[in-house]
Amino acid sequence: MALPQTPNSNPVDYIDEEDFISLEIPLEMAGERLDKVLAGSLPDYSRNRLKSWVEAGAVMVDGKVTKARYLLRGGESIKVFPQEMPEQFAFSPENIPLDVVYEDESIIVINKPPGLVVHPAAGNWTGTLLNGLLFRYPELKTLPRAGIVHRLDKDTSGLMVVARTALAQTSLVRQLQERTVGRRYLAWVWGDAPSQGKVLASVGRDQRDRLRMAAGSAQGKPAATLYRRLAKGLFQEQPVALLECRLETGRTHQIRVHLESLGFPLLGDPVYRKKTPGAAKLLTFERQALHAFALSLQHPVSLEWMTWFRMPPQDLMDLLPQVTMSTDDLPKEEALLASLQNEHKA
Repeated sequence: MALPQTPNSNPVDYIDEEDFISLEIPLEMAGERLDKVLAGSLPDYSRNRLKSWVEAGAVMVDGKVTKARYLLRGGESIKVFPQEMPEQFAFSPENIPLDVVYEDESIIVINKPPGLVVHPAAGNWTGTLLNGLLFRYPELKTLPRAGIVHRLDKDTSGLMVVARTALAQTSLVRQLQERTVGRRYLAWVWGDAPSQGKVLASVGRDQRDRLRMAAGSAQGKPAATLYRRLAKGLFQEQPVALLECRLETGRTHQIRVHLESLGFPLLGDPVYRKKTPGAAKLLTFERQALHAFALSLQHPVSLEWMTWFRMPPQDLMDLLPQVTMSTDDLPKEEALLASLQNEHKA
């Protein structure tokens, strides 16, 4: 996916594969002005706002930035990258504790706790990871989204990387585009999951509920998740499993949506709950049981391949005594992560 470019050729924004609107221009619209077509196609946005996005380089026609008065030929592909409202630029530094796993002059690796929103948005204008980053690293105010290049859901814990320079941000965005960033998750799920598998199903907005994503959507984007079972067991006579998931793409809610589509919803997930057994009401866990435990990438400057691991937070580890797992499959507590680290190194 091409990045939008500003007049000085710097990337306008970071890569989030759900952040752009795609339009295909029919041949019969040949000769129409770009701004007029945008206004007709995107009635939820004012003409002035759409025009400002074109002028900011956030609208691309066949991969190129153009002008609002550009006359279309018909058949073009347009990508619109919605830009923040003015209140979204009013982010202020906040003294929020951050678990910094690694930092140098180019990148920061954060172990995000559950409950922390990554980026300010409606309903969460303060108290986000971005606010905490701006407090601890004031220089990030010069970078789009304070150097954030990917996200984790509010209630998903684990490892994230943040850029400290424009060069690092460009490199990390490119690696995310090329799908070379390694992201591995631990997921506790309901159901008798097989020993391994791969989910190939598009992910897009649920047409009946815009707050949800859906697998197999005709309007969705291709998505792939690999998984393998680390352990299986029972809770109140209902089968459960601990999976390791690896992302090949980075769609919104991808793991949660893909596993639910297989009939294996995550323990505690408040949104994706199809085939969740009645026994779930007896489980003392109130968020999706998902943790990004490993992150791998190429350092933007040294080009060294780097990998970090982090144990799941205590609330996830506390699931182990509640769920009777097969001791043959599951190493205990810290031994679980140690075994995964050793396997990766091997």
